[in-house]
Order: sequence, then structure tokens, then C-alpha cells
Amino acid sequence: MKEFWIYTALRAGVFVTTLVTVVGVWMLLADQVPILWAIVLAFVISGIASFFLLNRSREAFARRVQERAERASASFEARRSKEDVD
Repeated sequence: MKEFWIYTALRAGVFVTTLVTVVGVWMLLADQVPILWAIVLAFVISGIASFFLLNRSREAFARRVQERAERASASFEARRSKEDVD
């Protein structure tokens, strides 16, 4: 579960950093910043950046989920085979 929280925090950090950057650049270029469009643009940019920048964290999280699923599947099969023997 630790990997989930690390990845989520990193993803949120990338989004906030991107949002601040987008709003800052927009303020330099224009008098007003339409916040909805700034959020949408930051969301798209941070999604693309996260795909490349957070690859290790995402893979660690995926490995953890895979291991947990395999343990649950093995446990289920063990209970099922024990039930068949009874």
C-alpha cells in the first residue's frame, strides 16, 4: 500500500507544479487567467509528464498489486482444494 501513496503523492505534486507553471506563464502573457482552462491544460500536461517521469513508481505499484493478486489467488485455490477434499 505504501507504493500507492507514494505514486499518488508524486502524481499530485506533478499536477500542482504544472498548474503553478501554467498559471504563471499565462499571467505573463495575458491580464486574466481563465482558471478552468488553466486546470485542464495543467491536467493534460501533468498526465503526459507523469507517464514519463513516474515510470519507476508506477511499475513498483504495479508489481505490488500483481504480487498481492497472486497471493490472493493462491489462497483461494488452497481453500478450494481443501474444500474439494472434505
